[in-house]
Amino acid sequence: MLELDAEALYTELREGVRPLLQRGAEPSVLVGVWSGGAWLAERLQRDLGLAGAHGVISSTLHRDDFGSRGLAAGTDPTQLPFAIDGRNIVLVDDVLYTGRTIRAVVNELFDYGRPASVSLAVLVDRGGRELPIAAAVAAARLALPARQRLSLARDLHGRFTFAVEEEAC
Repeated sequence: MLELDAEALYTELREGVRPLLQRGAEPSVLVGVWSGGAWLAERLQRDLGLAGAHGVISSTLHRDDFGSRGLAAGTDPTQLPFAIDGRNIVLVDDVLYTGRTIRAVVNELFDYGRPASVSLAVLVDRGGRELPIAAAVAAARLALPARQRLSLARDLHGRFTFAVEEEAC
């Protein structure tokens, strides 16, 4: 069975995000994709000593799979405590798979303004892309069977763990 050290991957992600934050004259901002990406962005904001708050973005309103998934229950709405226009945005997510969530998130982001640039940083890129989406930073790249899913969890102390779950066929 596959075992991933999510804390070690987080350290790789943190170091990969540093240079992305240095782009442009205006400081870049972190925006975490609900929910695992939001946890990562929150910790990155603190660990990198960034001023202000990170943003959280939801893909719910721009999903293209309502017919098969329905509306996600319990998701927080998008919260962007800064202007988007002209900013360099670093999107943070836990797992990049088909690219459809990131496509939906970028659509949501543009509902709030026109950023100067958008970069993507992920904990794990598992391949299987259905859209031309690529991460600028991926702490790990691996292939998983389509029936397996990576699930990020966070404990009470903010430490991360990954579980591999089998989806029902």
